[in-house]
Amino acid sequence: MVDFDESRGLVCFEFNVSKEFCHSGDVVQGGFVTAMLDIAMSHAIFASNPDAVGLSSLEINTSYLEVSRAGWLRAEGIILKNGYKTGFLEGRLYNEQGQLTATASTVARIQRKAAV
Repeated sequence: MVDFDESRGLVCFEFNVSKEFCHSGDVVQGGFVTAMLDIAMSHAIFASNPDAVGLSSLEINTSYLEVSRAGWLRAEGIILKNGYKTGFLEGRLYNEQGQLTATASTVARIQRKAAV
């Protein structure tokens, strides 16, 4: 994680993806694209909620807007709604040129520390 904006519930991650995670030369496999977005979205909850101890994705929808290629990628996760048990999140993936290559949305169940 390279950035956290608490007021917006936004976290940013940077990845340097090697060709080992690619197919067709340097095209990042879609599952890895979704994983990077999922990491950013999940950590938006963890960074904003010190009592969150777990997060289970109930649904993830990924849209591939452009090819994501090996190299530097930036994933942003933002909280749309932070409920007590359920979170609604969005993610965006950018390449080194700043082009938006993929987006995701998720509904997640938030697990919190037990009340003492």
